[in-house]
Amino acid sequence: MDREQQRSWGANRLPPMKFVLAFGVVSGLGDVVYEGARSVVGPFMAGFGASAALIGLVTGLGEAMALVFRLFSGRLSDRTGRQWAISISGYAVTMVAVPMLALAGNVWAASALVIAERFGKGLRTPARDTMLAQAGTDLGRGWTFAVHEALDQAGAFIGPLAIAAFLEVSKGYRDGFAALAIPGAAALAVLAWLRSRVPTPRDYATRENSKPVNALELHGFSRRFWQYSAFSAATMAGFATFAVLAYHLDKAKVVSVPVIPIMYAGAMAMAAIASLVSGRMYDRIGLKGLGVLPFIGAAVPFFAFAGSVAFVWVGTLLWGLAMGVHESTMRAAVGDLVTPARRGAGYGTFTAVYGLAWLAGAALIGLFYDIAVHWAIVFTVAMQALALLLFLPLLSRQQSRPRMAEG
Repeated sequence: MDREQQRSWGANRLPPMKFVLAFGVVSGLGDVVYEGARSVVGPFMAGFGASAALIGLVTGLGEAMALVFRLFSGRLSDRTGRQWAISISGYAVTMVAVPMLALAGNVWAASALVIAERFGKGLRTPARDTMLAQAGTDLGRGWTFAVHEALDQAGAFIGPLAIAAFLEVSKGYRDGFAALAIPGAAALAVLAWLRSRVPTPRDYATRENSKPVNALELHGFSRRFWQYSAFSAATMAGFATFAVLAYHLDKAKVVSVPVIPIMYAGAMAMAAIASLVSGRMYDRIGLKGLGVLPFIGAAVPFFAFAGSVAFVWVGTLLWGLAMGVHESTMRAAVGDLVTPARRGAGYGTFTAVYGLAWLAGAALIGLFYDIAVHWAIVFTVAMQALALLLFLPLLSRQQSRPRMAEG
């Protein structure tokens, strides 16, 4: 690395890729905590007498909280420029809320903590993604978010396995939830260290920061951004939360309870692989690669709501495949569709749109499941068909190299 490039990093003492890798470690430790808990939230709440509809509503509301609140936190990030303070606060909320599930005495306390955990994610994510987008200016945003997501999903793989081990040994959820305080504390420690090494991630985006700003871009988003948001919302409306899938596995006695988090871990491993592949694909062909999502989403319930162990494994892995694309490539695309000065608001707005869609979709899928499984499948397929129709206009003005769109 030459001296000139090092000087372009300003006060930062890590190169961009090391920053991305370190933040991936933080996110991975965080995922050990909250993905470990989320892998058994469905059966845990069912133990308090919750129905599939209530579980779908609570987990959908949690996801909506994580996504819709970004409307506020994204704008706060843009206006204050205090990405680090916002990110650290959000991680702290999550790392406290999850271990406190060990103390929950009823379904309402558990529901409040589930939603609080998602609130922490909604607070931190636009600021964190803004910093990652800045680091990815020269690395390629598809690859930047793919690497980060792969490390994130590594934690999501380990967390459910740890919970499965606790379930096997203690036959209860509470010891597992309490033990998640350990990786939570580690995540906060690494985050504090990274903040000291990289105080101003914006300095990574020297080339981008030197571009003249279009005044019109400071007050709104492009038509293409809204088309992309509509497509994403439709895919999420037809995509169940894992808690609903886990509820089916438990209620239908397809597998034993300790196997459910293992299946979730398998989904997270698939998500990690999918994020790397789709990230590279995005840097090469742009949005075209996302056209597979409606087909994957439509296939998930046919397998995941089956009564065969082999079929539900396929459905779980397909669910993880779609999640890997959602959590990596879709985030990368927003960084290219929104001007740098509005990136925090762009991430917040985008995720709020499909967060509301996920809330409605998760609740309806749970409700339809309680009525009859085939109605949940019909609803899912209908939403994914709508998503496919909304995707077609995005192909009309496809950019071949999205990472160069701002360079």
